[in-house]
Amino acid sequence: MAHEFHGGEIDSSKDGLSNEQDTQMLAQKLAQHIAKGVIYLIGDLGAGKTTLTRYWLQSLGHKGAVKSPTYTLVEPYNINAKEVFHFDLYRLNDPYELELMGIRDYLEVENALFLFEWPSKGGDEIPQPDHVIRILKTEDEAAREVVIESISAELIEALT
Repeated sequence: MAHEFHGGEIDSSKDGLSNEQDTQMLAQKLAQHIAKGVIYLIGDLGAGKTTLTRYWLQSLGHKGAVKSPTYTLVEPYNINAKEVFHFDLYRLNDPYELELMGIRDYLEVENALFLFEWPSKGGDEIPQPDHVIRILKTEDEAAREVVIESISAELIEALT
């Protein structure tokens, strides 16, 4: 599914993740190069979206557990005076539910990082992405393929 981006040229990077350590290394690179904006995390159930998010938040300096916001829809974090919002829209029945839960209040936070799992369920209630990260399962249970699309050529260059 193609996504509209915030504007600018779209670059992409494709990589393989052989194990969780590779996922952790990718998360560290993402944390170094993406400080704010809207990120769509796309992948099947069990692909590793929440695992990548956990390592990403830890790379930003989060201490403690990172739980999937499957039932709460959003899990807010304040990491070193940085606001991060992890959304999991899997159980969303209607995008309008986001309006009812006050998503606009979250989206008005300046310079925040917004991570959206299952963004297709958010419809027009969520903003267009700055970066899209697709995590694809492979024949090997432990391995994943990752495709990253971004308006940031610097990010793509750092990942290749």
